[in-house]
Amino acid sequence: MIMIFPFLWTVSSSLKDMSQIFLVPPAWIPHPIKWSNYIDSLTAMPFGRAYWNSFYITTVSVSATLLTASMAAYAFAKIRFPGAKLIFILFLSTMMIPKQVTMIPLYIIMTKIGWLDSHLSLIVPGALFNAFAVFLLRQFMMGIPKELEEAAIIDGAGSFKIYWRIIMPLIRPALAAVGIFVFLGSWNNFLDALIFLNTPEKFTVPLLLNTFKGLYIADWSLMMAGTTISVIPVLIIYIVAQKQIIEGVTLTGIK
Repeated sequence: MIMIFPFLWTVSSSLKDMSQIFLVPPAWIPHPIKWSNYIDSLTAMPFGRAYWNSFYITTVSVSATLLTASMAAYAFAKIRFPGAKLIFILFLSTMMIPKQVTMIPLYIIMTKIGWLDSHLSLIVPGALFNAFAVFLLRQFMMGIPKELEEAAIIDGAGSFKIYWRIIMPLIRPALAAVGIFVFLGSWNNFLDALIFLNTPEKFTVPLLLNTFKGLYIADWSLMMAGTTISVIPVLIIYIVAQKQIIEGVTLTGIK
């Protein structure tokens, strides 16, 4: 109830008149119900463009992360090379570094290569390096019997073919779990979008909502309606894939 309370309050407020939002005690059931708040919030700001920006950025980020993270995880889990454990420990240690520490260097890099005010600045860094995704997939791969690889080698399969034809189909639950986590992180990514994007036509949904708040600071009904609309894709993804999320997390590391 503590976790779901803010969401319920948001949905309730999105259907209220401004005069009802901050009543004490709160009125949970709006009277009258103002469905027009959703229409007004969609027409007040270019939500369609922002939705498209968020959708394609998230789709590309998820696809690229699953590819790069699974390849790195396969190398750490199944390929023996000098210093593998040390490199993996250093790789995981990056999860302990606060994002604020790397924010300025990353901004300078994006500026130098000309990706400032470009969606590439939101896609490429996360797609090339995601320590949590690599860790989760590696733990899942560690539980795959080595005999499957040996059988494939006898049949003449190389490392990439084993990875693509044997390993990838067996780690679908873990891939689904990682995909959901990356989707949530990319869809809700406000800080990076705020730092790297300047052109309104390139804004994502979270960044547009912030602008919406600035323009309509007195009308929280429209703000809550826009926020509720932005949550819908996340809820749909979770409802559809919740079984895969649970299975991917609970089976990680089980041999």
